[in-house]
Amino acid sequence: MSDSPFRGAFPHQHQDPRGLVERIEAQLRERIEEAVDMAALGLIVELRKRRGRPAPDTSSQADRAEFEEATLGLLTPLGEAYRAEIGPEERPAFEAVADKEPPGRPALLAVQAHLARRLPDYWQRFERYQAAYAESRFQAPAAKSGWLGRLFR
Repeated sequence: MSDSPFRGAFPHQHQDPRGLVERIEAQLRERIEEAVDMAALGLIVELRKRRGRPAPDTSSQADRAEFEEATLGLLTPLGEAYRAEIGPEERPAFEAVADKEPPGRPALLAVQAHLARRLPDYWQRFERYQAAYAESRFQAPAAKSGWLGRLFR
């Protein structure tokens, strides 16, 4: 007998040993990571455009480092903005999620996934906080480049 052409709506998940909750959690985290990456990249491109610099190059180690710094630079104030608006009863769970992950990007993404599951308006807030962060970066003076700029920072 031949295999049936009808394998279900999501055949890629039939070989996934994770349960439904774990798969949903992973997909939610991926979506948040994609949104943060796109927002950070958009911010870098716009800042460079405003300052007359070329667009980032994927083969440049310096540009990759700038991108990593931009994603962390966005995730940190996002977490702070959400933390400021959640009630005191939610803060222990917020902190516990961050403590379960390695510090840095994994912990910050885990907190965002936790918040996305619990806040019905997570994505609206995400857009608002991300836009406020971008605006603050646009208003900040440009960092001085070159060795003199690094010297006088």
